[in-house]
Amino acid sequence: MERILTKDIGQYEGKEVELKGWVDVRRDHGKLIFIDLRDRTGIAQVVFLPNNKEVKEIAETLRSEWVIRVKGVVGNRPQGMINEKIPSGAHEVAATELEVITQAKTPPFDIQSDGKEIGEDIRMKYRYLDLRRPRMQKNMRMRAKINQYIRDFLSARDFAEIETPYISKSTPEGARDYLVPSRVYEGKFYALPQSPQQYKQLLMVAGIERYFQIVRCFRDEDTRGDRQPEFTQLDIEMSFPTQEEILSLIEDLYVGIMKDLYPEKHITQVPFPRIPYKDAMEKYNSDKPDLRKDKNDPNELAFTFIVDFPAFEWKETEKRWDAVHHPFTKPKVSHVADFNEKFAKSPGDILAEQYDLALNGFEIAGGSIRIHDSELLARVFEVMGNKQEDIQAKFGHMLEAFEYGVPPHGGIASGLDRAVAILQNEPNIREVIAFAKTGDGRDLMMDSPSDVTDEQLKELHIAVVKKQKQG
Repeated sequence: MERILTKDIGQYEGKEVELKGWVDVRRDHGKLIFIDLRDRTGIAQVVFLPNNKEVKEIAETLRSEWVIRVKGVVGNRPQGMINEKIPSGAHEVAATELEVITQAKTPPFDIQSDGKEIGEDIRMKYRYLDLRRPRMQKNMRMRAKINQYIRDFLSARDFAEIETPYISKSTPEGARDYLVPSRVYEGKFYALPQSPQQYKQLLMVAGIERYFQIVRCFRDEDTRGDRQPEFTQLDIEMSFPTQEEILSLIEDLYVGIMKDLYPEKHITQVPFPRIPYKDAMEKYNSDKPDLRKDKNDPNELAFTFIVDFPAFEWKETEKRWDAVHHPFTKPKVSHVADFNEKFAKSPGDILAEQYDLALNGFEIAGGSIRIHDSELLARVFEVMGNKQEDIQAKFGHMLEAFEYGVPPHGGIASGLDRAVAILQNEPNIREVIAFAKTGDGRDLMMDSPSDVTDEQLKELHIAVVKKQKQG
């Protein structure tokens, strides 16, 4: 007999069905035993009757989280016992067969609650149990629906989904790289990408014109409560775009997600407001202002674009100018001579063709029109303090690629962890990431980071130098 799902039992009234799943709860009512059997679609009530002694005896041994198989006949629940809150709530299954597939130890915490009252460390250690709770199941499934919506939306607009490498070259992009030692090439390293920035620009050189990817990014940053060593972003790049075309695309995407997947939510203003960076800082003292009319309303979504960022900022500790976004962002100049003149006069006044998307006080996307003039790109690297030989060593592949016919291009990347957390009314991104790290970057479930063997280190030509203990 083919297994059916709990949500569908109403379609089989009067017929025998087979269910498989977890024991959610067991209730003993005198001569009757009831269990709620849970699968990915919800729960169904199963009743064990005294006339089937053998099956009832097995049912008496059942405990929460045991995995079972049940056969039984679907019938109507008695009046007064109908549960209108669940799809199967008008029906129940009178068991005729019961098999215990696997037993389970008592979970270290309650998985029936929303889990927010439980310490995060123990939730992370037993994440596979934490994910069983209904709130977390909903978060994971809504995230999957958002991903699917994104793929359908962009594919319908002639974007190609293309994967880029996870091991690449270490290049300065604003944060510290995770390094991957090469066993074959002694003393040399790959790096995990902070973003696919250079690859997506090279795809524009390759003539793809419209690219997207739901991609994992890696940054070895100092630990902070709501950051993760690895995170997911929607990455988009286009050839021959205007800034407004890119903003309109991401606006249409989010408006569509709200309409189709979150109809209970309302957007404060469409089209999304466009606010210059200078005005946002003067009026709101923030480049990601919360423009909700009622900040206590979780169903109000106030999107806003921040535009006209400064191109450069002064790094006092390093005594140099640095890119506000990244060095590939196009300054608002017409050519290299124009850039040189403006940079010599007042670097801090040069604006960039850069834009962010804020939602309810959080940045959820950012992008720019890129520099496609190799001479201007080299000059920007130079004014940021890079020597010519370093520019060639780190970015020579980009400069050379641009000599073979590069189109004007630009794009935007949206942080999906943050966006989904806001849409799911969650307090932090760990609640919408299946196997999240703690705030200090540890994986308590896998006990990572961890030691490796001396043999592994020897193969990689690496020696670990431990810090001397103080005192």
